[in-house]
Amino acid sequence: MLENVESLMHRYVEEADAYALSLYEKVPRGKRLRAKLILRIAGENAEAERLAAIVELIHAASLLHDDVIDEAMTRRGIPSINATHDSKSAVMLGDILYSKAYSELSRFAPEIIRRISDAVVQLSAGELLDVEYAKVLQPDEAKYFDMIYKKTAVLIEATAASAAALAGKPTQSFARYGKNLGLAFQIIDDVLDITADAQTLGKPAMADFREGKTTLPYIYLFEALDEAGRERLRGLYRKSLTEEEAAWLKEKMRESGAVMQSITLAQQLGRQALDAIAHERNPALERVITDMIEREF
Repeated sequence: MLENVESLMHRYVEEADAYALSLYEKVPRGKRLRAKLILRIAGENAEAERLAAIVELIHAASLLHDDVIDEAMTRRGIPSINATHDSKSAVMLGDILYSKAYSELSRFAPEIIRRISDAVVQLSAGELLDVEYAKVLQPDEAKYFDMIYKKTAVLIEATAASAAALAGKPTQSFARYGKNLGLAFQIIDDVLDITADAQTLGKPAMADFREGKTTLPYIYLFEALDEAGRERLRGLYRKSLTEEEAAWLKEKMRESGAVMQSITLAQQLGRQALDAIAHERNPALERVITDMIEREF
């Protein structure tokens, strides 16, 4: 159960350091998608709960570092640790979460240790790519998918495959499910940055482009614009938008169909995820895909 996972996460951080625990308690809880996947694939048992707590600590650590890199002042509508304390505290808390997670991960079978560890290496490489790509507008679909695979999908892929290994289920099928779920999840997040309001997002709307993230809707928009439109789009990159500039962007998104094109691709990836585990007949995992894709636009 998720309550047990939360308790384990709390206990692990407390075992690591009392002050770290006081900071960790200020970190907002997310959707716990990775924990839910593990429990729905491997079942609700003590070993699955331990793995779920470990993976969620790793995910929390990556977000702490991500907030520092992006200089984000909020996370899910709540002030980030680097805002309430400082960037050094956020980085060190992230390091403690990573270290404790690896310490607990060492108790698992080698296959699971390897999968999760390899995923974290790629996750860090994805963060590095994100920093590099943010220097100039990157309307390159291949680069975008390489980055979101490493930043988001790879840990979800490893999570699903590790849960399957824990339960003696076919790991490759669940790895494909997790990878496609992760890619679709990130695309929908990128769409919501454009279509949702700040209250829903828990951060300023249309923040991605201002922070230097060339997400899929912007790539599709760039491809649809004429040269004058492309030049204007380049001029808005990494800029705080005026109301008129934000309105122009949203109107061009609507005219080009870039948002709908992105949603359609996410839906296709969702179907591919379900196809990979069709033999399982697991309604709970099917709902994960449906709930993720049908979020409010």
